[in-house]
Amino acid sequence: MGYSVTTPIFYVNAAPHLGHAYSTIVADVLARNHRQRGDDVFFLTGTDEHGEPVANVAADRGITPQELVDENAPRFQAMGPVLEASNDFFIRTSDPRHKAAVQEILTKVKENGWVYEGQYEGWYCPKCADFKTESEIAEGNTCPIHGIPLLRESENNWFFKLSAFQERLEQLYADRPDWVVPQSRRNEALAFIKGGLQDVSLSRNQITWGVEVPWDLEHVFYVWWDALLNYVTALRFGREGEDLTASHWPATHVIGKDILKFHTIYWPALLMAAEMEVPTRVMVGGFLLVGGTKMSKSLGNVLDPFEAIEQYGADAVRFYLLREVAFGSDGSVSLEGLKLRYESELANDFGNLASRSTAMVRRYRDAVVPDVAVDPQIAASFTGLADTVARMLDDGQISQALEAIWERVRLLNRFVETTAPWTLAKAEKADPSAEGADPAAIAAATADLDRVLRTLVEGVRVLAVLLHPWLPASTVVLLDALGSPDLAWSGAELGTGAAHAVGELAPLFPKDRAAA
Repeated sequence: MGYSVTTPIFYVNAAPHLGHAYSTIVADVLARNHRQRGDDVFFLTGTDEHGEPVANVAADRGITPQELVDENAPRFQAMGPVLEASNDFFIRTSDPRHKAAVQEILTKVKENGWVYEGQYEGWYCPKCADFKTESEIAEGNTCPIHGIPLLRESENNWFFKLSAFQERLEQLYADRPDWVVPQSRRNEALAFIKGGLQDVSLSRNQITWGVEVPWDLEHVFYVWWDALLNYVTALRFGREGEDLTASHWPATHVIGKDILKFHTIYWPALLMAAEMEVPTRVMVGGFLLVGGTKMSKSLGNVLDPFEAIEQYGADAVRFYLLREVAFGSDGSVSLEGLKLRYESELANDFGNLASRSTAMVRRYRDAVVPDVAVDPQIAASFTGLADTVARMLDDGQISQALEAIWERVRLLNRFVETTAPWTLAKAEKADPSAEGADPAAIAAATADLDRVLRTLVEGVRVLAVLLHPWLPASTVVLLDALGSPDLAWSGAELGTGAAHAVGELAPLFPKDRAAA
């Protein structure tokens, strides 16, 4: 089996912001780690291009919906390379191949007896493209996410028998208690299910911008069903000449908490109706906050990922978002916070450790790493770390895994200070024939310095392998300078690296970038 990971597909009624980048970075960390572990990875992202919000924005601008999505989709596609995202495919839901697959799958759901025609009336948020239940309506009859008044809509639709899957969904959550992470989001979804499920619209007949319902061409499929199905339709054509459905489904989904209901209730029920497996896991991130408020296109309080990356680089932005905001929780972000993390942790903690370690080997050992055993206490602190990090990542503990690695960054910095290799280097240069000289002490200083330098370079190498999913560009530069370019996860154990010669290493995180 391969490993498949997805981001939400992003709505194209406006340009991308740092919140979109956040989901992409999390999914990329998972994808890169699984590639290091030798898995055949398919990493999917893309754009959600149908539905009423797109049609409304296009109408306001006097252009067609297709013109609008053709204008905005490339902006999201361009975000990936800038973020160093390694996605294997970028799907657009206006792709005819996707539309045909949606029609095929939803026709099967109907043929299986899970679809019927009926009248719907309820409160609707045009920005969410979502009919709200009574428990989801905020004060003043507004949308709790966008803060706008809800609309009362009534129309004749095709319905999906969501209520028929109540027991099966409850059983799913009982059998797989870690299917949704973190636990707080699992509990939220389960509470919604146990509150009683109602059948939901499968189609809309008051809009035309969407995938046509093949058995009733006056309707289009409700945009959420069209969007959710991208996760499986892309497997049919996302890799040239292959259908990855059998090898790469089910997938791991990375989403935001604002779309929890659709991914943890509607989506598994639809898959059951289509006789398909439910996802491997749903990892739910919180909101990025600016000034205490969720970052949102509609609220206008967005941070531009391109601007942040231009100043600090993609690695710094990736690191900052997953260091500053524990995945699964809400957290405030700012350019000032990015600058602080850049200077204190990337430049000082990690960058300085790498620079000092390589520079001392070049200075004290003519650039050749001593071929001796690493310090046993440091080795013990690294034992099992790779397995721990991999398990944390698979469990959605993205920020916790990064902290586990960063504990070793701090450990090696303390090791430098306590062992003082510069003092050992001075001691080994003493003249053994001088009066009062102790040849044994000089030999011990040489042996200690060899051990310290080997431990530092090997420790930095292992840290680079472990940190590669978060810092893909700078870790490659560092490993090349160490003469150890291999990224394989099997090398993320202290002592598995060879004692190579080291090259020159320019500052990985120049401080003048933060000063600009």
